[in-house]
Amino acid sequence: MNKQSIRIGGASGFWGDSSVGAPQLVRHGDIDFLVFDYLAELTMSILASARMKKPELGYATDFVTVTMKSLMQEIAAKGIRVVSNAGGMNPHGCAAAIAALAQEQGLTLRIAVVEGDDVMPLVPQLREAGVRDMQKGQPLPARVVSANAYLGALPVKQALDAGADIVVTGRCVDSAVTLGVLMHAFGWSADDHDRLAQGSLAGHIIECGAQTTGGLHTDWEQVPDWANIGYPVVDCQADGRFTVGKPPGTGGLVSTATVGEQILYEIGDPAAYILPDVVCDFTQVRLTQLGPDQVEVQGARGRPPTDTYKVSATYVDGFRCNAQLTIVGVDAVKKAERTAEAILTRTRRLFAERGLGDYTRTHVDIVGAESLFGPHAQARGTREAVMRLAVMHPEKAALELFAREVAPAGTSWSPGTTGSGSGRATPSPSIRQYAFLLDKGALHPAVVLDGVRTEVAVPAGVPLAPSAETPATEPVPVQMPGETEAVPLITLAWGRSGDKGDTSNIGLIARRPEYLPLIRAQVTPDTVRQWLAHLVKGRVTRHDLPGFDAVNFVCEEALDGGGMASLRNDPLGKGMAQILLTMPVKVPKAWLT
Repeated sequence: MNKQSIRIGGASGFWGDSSVGAPQLVRHGDIDFLVFDYLAELTMSILASARMKKPELGYATDFVTVTMKSLMQEIAAKGIRVVSNAGGMNPHGCAAAIAALAQEQGLTLRIAVVEGDDVMPLVPQLREAGVRDMQKGQPLPARVVSANAYLGALPVKQALDAGADIVVTGRCVDSAVTLGVLMHAFGWSADDHDRLAQGSLAGHIIECGAQTTGGLHTDWEQVPDWANIGYPVVDCQADGRFTVGKPPGTGGLVSTATVGEQILYEIGDPAAYILPDVVCDFTQVRLTQLGPDQVEVQGARGRPPTDTYKVSATYVDGFRCNAQLTIVGVDAVKKAERTAEAILTRTRRLFAERGLGDYTRTHVDIVGAESLFGPHAQARGTREAVMRLAVMHPEKAALELFAREVAPAGTSWSPGTTGSGSGRATPSPSIRQYAFLLDKGALHPAVVLDGVRTEVAVPAGVPLAPSAETPATEPVPVQMPGETEAVPLITLAWGRSGDKGDTSNIGLIARRPEYLPLIRAQVTPDTVRQWLAHLVKGRVTRHDLPGFDAVNFVCEEALDGGGMASLRNDPLGKGMAQILLTMPVKVPKAWLT
């Protein structure tokens, strides 16, 4: 392709996203390409579990049975090309299902499969070599059920270059489905690092669907028409600049704040955002509001990629079970807490009688009592609360016993006990994640199109160089003339939080540039660590993004293991920014008028 600009629609942010995104973009987005991201880290655990039950599964079935089934005719008629990582752990199975669907509808479509991300054949030798996980240095677990490398954009580019109408990948980085399109459309080379960084940023912004068009926005009341929220469209130029928008007539909001929040989502060091194709520096990214629901993005910079892939493995670690009861009336919180304690005490006694041993882990949340706020909670007097009890045990039989002993609370203990959710809880295997680095030379990504398999040449990469930016950790004094008053941080900042394993990042954007020095002076790694001490057990690091008046806090050991390993009600840290935004900061009283 030799276009000077193309339009890409982001139709999905995870497996389970709304079915309205793709039809909206196909019919009203005026797009050239439609991309889908289905593979949140948690999704790979779900797909691993599905494949354990049925080997023919392991991909995002909704992509075939819901989206492509209803839209394939329109997509083909408009010449829209599709890239999706819906293949998950079984991309060939996903592609075969799409091919069968196309045949049923009388369509001739070229469907390419990207393969080569499966690391399972290498597990024995990796175990022998003593591989360690990225966060805690733990050895490879015994019962590994999947291991997939995050591939980059080059296989997607190669598939499109070869004429594929639909590209199905397995595990790849979320932004690669978009970067691969841009590399194909504009002929960007693998060493054009600044453009690759901009293209990766475009992919990062649309990879979570409506999260960039007003979804999860701090100022949620300003976002119109949630039911008809628009899904994102990026209008990209050959030089790397792009504009974020949405289809006309849709709800939602595209502003520098909504786009900025998404840039901060699930990143670590913004000066070294590591992807397979490029190491990105987002610190000088600039956002410009061009008009209603139109934001221009530029300023990302890139460095050569590293010589390793990140691998996400999953393994079985016993069983888990979640149960809940609603407690109504005076002292609902105290009654809910005592109920949970009684269930655990009774079942531990029953376990001992049967020789089953104790729980591996237990966790109690009292939903409605602001459990996630810890010492900052203000709702202890609520008259309606949900007791949520999550437990783990090495043996399924123990958790089956646990599940049977929840319902008797309705007649045995607290008055006002009701609402056990969807019935008796069911134990399930605890599928946990394990991430490590793998030399790129160990894998050989390939594209399969029309029955022909062609390997993809991937640059070897270089060892990761230290970031040029030194994270700011010391508070900078700010003079505040006159009297001051404490206000919640949300008065000064927008915020967004996300997860990577057991690490949560919390990004803040100053609502006005003059607020940033005050935020940096008072919202430091130490004060964040103190405010979130009931949740964050590890180090807190701050990084600056002066290009759009933002800071990013990386909080380690913050999510009780994260993903399916966590027993918390918020295992992905979605509420972390909301909790931090309640922290009081001092401002000049004059600002309040």
